[in-house]
Parts: sequence; C-alpha cells; structure tokens
Amino acid sequence: MQDSPSRDARIALDLALTVRHDGHGGVADDLADPAGLAAWVRAHPDLAADAGAADPAAVREVRAAARALFARAVRPGEPSPADAARLLPVPEALRRLNEAAARTPTVPVLHWSDTGTPVVRTAPAPGARPDLTAALAQAVIGFLAGPDRQRLRACHAPRCVRYFLKDHPRQEWCKPSCGNRARVARHQQRRRRTAEPRP
Repeated sequence: MQDSPSRDARIALDLALTVRHDGHGGVADDLADPAGLAAWVRAHPDLAADAGAADPAAVREVRAAARALFARAVRPGEPSPADAARLLPVPEALRRLNEAAARTPTVPVLHWSDTGTPVVRTAPAPGARPDLTAALAQAVIGFLAGPDRQRLRACHAPRCVRYFLKDHPRQEWCKPSCGNRARVARHQQRRRRTAEPRP
C-alpha cells in the first residue's frame, strides 16, 4: 500500500477526472458550463484560489494540458481512451500549463546571506491568491514533478476514461467495478472465440 497522494496529486487527478464515461458509451464533461465548474470548486475547499471569475474554457484548457501530460507520464502504457485521438502535442501542453501557472501575482524577494551575494527570487505577492486556472496549473505541475507521478496509470477497463494512482503492485484498474467489467469482457471474448465455427 502506498502513502496517500499529495494535495497536488489529488487536485490534478480530480481535475483530470472531470472527463468521465457518461454511462451510455460516450464521454461526459463535468466542467462544460459555469454551474459544473462552480460545483466542482465547491467540492474542493482545499483549493486555495480565487474562483470568483473563473473561466470554464480556461480551466478546460488546463485540464486538456494535464491529460496530455498524463498520457506522456504513463508511457509506455497507453493513454486514456478519451484522449487517445485528441491529445495536445506535448510542447503545446507544456506551454498552456506554464502560461496558466504564471497567472499568479508575484514579487521579487531579495535574499542576502552574511557570506553570499544578493540573490533575487520570486514569491507570491503577500495576500494574493492565484486565480483558479493558475492554482490548478500549479497543482498539475507539482504532481507531475513529484514522486506520485510514478504511480500514475490509465484505466483500460471497457468504457473507462480515468487516470488513477496505482496503490499496490497488482492493481490494474481505477476501481473494483472496472476490474469486474474487464473480467466480464475477457470472459465474453473467450466464449466468442470458442463458439466460432472452425474451418
């Protein structure tokens, strides 16, 4: 059993999981409209961001970048079937993610030790909260640069489009119901093969 995922990992995965199977063979988008985005933000009170003027299209761009980079992170495994045909190119995903992360007010901070030379680093402006897209992009960056990324997998159960963190060595699916669907599909495939007429 692995340690529980970091805050960045939870936020990044939850953002990616707003694309989900709709139960009818298609894909649903929980962030398709402002009401969906508002509901998602309310469900994430630990997201320290100004969500007041959040633009659903900008959040969906961050999500598209995150899912493209998740697909890269799970290589040599296959990406989620929801993304396989429409992934952003990695350079474009990186550009979008970094631009969104930069939407945080920062200030230069001077550091000067007794024995060193002055060094300027940037830090968040005091009292400033990043806008929602910046906070999400920063969480995705923190996740992709952190140790939890090594556990990232795409679920390949029939009709599933989720990414998940692998908790134990034998885990293949995001949840037990996906494992059940995959076993049923394999069983049906074996039965069809044995039922085919032989020449």
